[in-house]
Amino acid sequence: MTDVLVVGGGPAGLSAALFTEKNGLDTAVYDTDETWMHKAHLFNYLGIDSMDGSEFMEVSREQVEGFGVDIHEGEVTGIEETEDGFAVTTDDGEAEASYLVLATGADRSLAEELGCAFDGDLVDVTLSMETSVGDAYATGAMVRDQEWQAIISAGDGGAAALDILSKEEGEHFHDFDTPADAE
Repeated sequence: MTDVLVVGGGPAGLSAALFTEKNGLDTAVYDTDETWMHKAHLFNYLGIDSMDGSEFMEVSREQVEGFGVDIHEGEVTGIEETEDGFAVTTDDGEAEASYLVLATGADRSLAEELGCAFDGDLVDVTLSMETSVGDAYATGAMVRDQEWQAIISAGDGGAAALDILSKEEGEHFHDFDTPADAE
């Protein structure tokens, strides 16, 4: 069983996966590579002067895979809460995890299937992106009305990951690296 299962491999999903795997939680991402980022060009992403959205996704995936995240291409077709966490059905079979991060853009069908509470058309979440279903998180366009910026989505994924890591540590977790960490 995986510690963290991320459904969606755009900025939110990859950000969550990076933080959790980097900090010792076995993480898997399921993605169809249909992110809106393939239609984007980044001029407004902090630290990036100018970059094609598809190039950004390629660089991001390489970074996340470099930390050891398993990225699976394919669609998640079903989802359910289990005694130990969550189970998803994919094109390749089933996968289970203790924590779930939904990062499926504006497609809220899996959150609905899981039984997450909604506020109108949006998935209702806490500031840490946790849904009404404990240990399940929703990010990005699922929880925001028209505020669909890559950097905001990446922050949502980071917030979800830090909440998961805080739960695992039993105290507030901070992912803060220093130059010595890079050596």
